[in-house]
Amino acid sequence: MSAQSLERRTRNYLSNNVPQIQEHGGHFEIEDVNDETGEVTIAIGGACSGCGIAPMTMKAIKQRIADEFDDVSEVTVRQAGGPRAAVMPSKTDEMDQMEEYEDYSPPF
Repeated sequence: MSAQSLERRTRNYLSNNVPQIQEHGGHFEIEDVNDETGEVTIAIGGACSGCGIAPMTMKAIKQRIADEFDDVSEVTVRQAGGPRAAVMPSKTDEMDQMEEYEDYSPPF
């Protein structure tokens, strides 16, 4: 399959299965797709930049993309940069240790 095909499939998957990102004022961008290695890089931004559960959303996207496509070997999800991006330290490691997030799964 071509990188364009993997990019298109990834974009379609996110649009169809993670509509909450856009519904809540966020956005995603497929930054890079390497068809040969199966590596995909996705950035989330907009309202996601200041959202307290963005780290868990990023973790869920990473896992679900990897599970959805056999030809994906690695998924990187990061917060989009740029002049409008809010600085939000990653809380994923802390949240992973918190009991209330043990079985957390975003509603998408």
